[in-house]
Amino acid sequence: MDNEKLMREMPVRKLFLKLCIPSIIIMMVIVLYNMTDLYFIGQTGDSTQIAAISLAGPIFSILQGIGTLFGAGGCTAMAIALGKGDHAKIKSVTSFCFYATIGIGLVMSAAGLFCGKGIASLLGADMVTTQHTITYASILLLGAPFVLIANVFTNIIRADGSIKRSMAANGLGTIVNVLLDPLLILTFDMGVAGAAIATVIGNVVSVLYLMFFAVKKQPNISVKIRDFTLKKKVSLNVIRLGLPQSISVLLMSFSTMYANNLFMKYGNVAVSANGISSKVGMFIVMIAMGICAGVQPAISYNFGAGNYQRLYDIIKKTGLLTVVVGTVLTAICFFVKDKLVGIFTPDVTVLAYAQKMVVASFAVGPVYGLYQLNTVFLQGTGKASYAVILAVLRQGVLFVPILFLTDFLIGLDGLIYASAITEIVAICIGTFLSLRWKRTMDAAQVLAQ
Repeated sequence: MDNEKLMREMPVRKLFLKLCIPSIIIMMVIVLYNMTDLYFIGQTGDSTQIAAISLAGPIFSILQGIGTLFGAGGCTAMAIALGKGDHAKIKSVTSFCFYATIGIGLVMSAAGLFCGKGIASLLGADMVTTQHTITYASILLLGAPFVLIANVFTNIIRADGSIKRSMAANGLGTIVNVLLDPLLILTFDMGVAGAAIATVIGNVVSVLYLMFFAVKKQPNISVKIRDFTLKKKVSLNVIRLGLPQSISVLLMSFSTMYANNLFMKYGNVAVSANGISSKVGMFIVMIAMGICAGVQPAISYNFGAGNYQRLYDIIKKTGLLTVVVGTVLTAICFFVKDKLVGIFTPDVTVLAYAQKMVVASFAVGPVYGLYQLNTVFLQGTGKASYAVILAVLRQGVLFVPILFLTDFLIGLDGLIYASAITEIVAICIGTFLSLRWKRTMDAAQVLAQ
């Protein structure tokens, strides 16, 4: 069964196995990828370097956010074009994503080269953590073109259901990073510099695989300059479709900077503990994202093909799956939380803070997938405006004031629950927007008949 027929006809449960399991594996690879630096830096026993990694985290998130703009936007645009049989548009979309990514990556490399101290200050670094933060952030930004291309094209190549090639690209980069981290961080005693270098080299390997193997095997995808265009129907459409997920990640980066500045009031130990707890919480978050990202091409394809009955069946069963999986994972992680936190540092003081913080990160584990599903549904069916509203509310309009209020009214014990409170409110708003858009879609389909 070819990939288009698969998304059109395969039973939904089998479709989950085909699309979601590889996507979940990709997300778990990303979790491993994100945890590797912190794990090996933690083995140095230097809480200052752990804090620097946590403070510089928003830089990587910004790169991911920009990558998501063109990756998720390109993937969705490509899947919709596939549903309509418009293969020429796919080449224009993929070429635009490739060259736009390179251009933005070079600008960010220049920022890393010339603005390191200012960037560290914005990230919330103090006198103790500034140099480590500058080192990590600057090296990461110098490798921005590779980080961005790897992020974008691992998304794009799965638009027609070709998940295995996306998995291979992620897997290769992660393996290289995991192998280099202990060598550079511990053996060569390079600390945060070694962590950043390993991350960049891992992305270089992913890009080499994507360009020389994966892309060549998908004739619809083009990185040729002759297919590049800035026409609105291509460029603005990609940005419009990618903006909901992208703005969520980008706003999360800036709200994380703000949160880190608040946590810094309680010392480097609090910043380190918050960084560790967020990594542990990623187990649940990324699996939920993997499920939803896996079905996104099927959602977009069936929307483009006008098969709303199948589309709604996929949405309902995906929602149920995310709740069941989220509940099971939350229960498991809660009972082994002390061991999970202990992986990252032997520092008893940091552990005490992190154990308390990780409980807060598990609070919305069972239902987090519903937020992600709302976003994927709105984005995948072309209702980008609602998805953008939801993202802005979650990461900006709601989260930043809740961070301020919980810190102001309760202090550190309140601050650690700010994210959970925000997620619950965002899920409620997202469900309302999705149901409203569904009614509009149904009415439009009736009129079309």
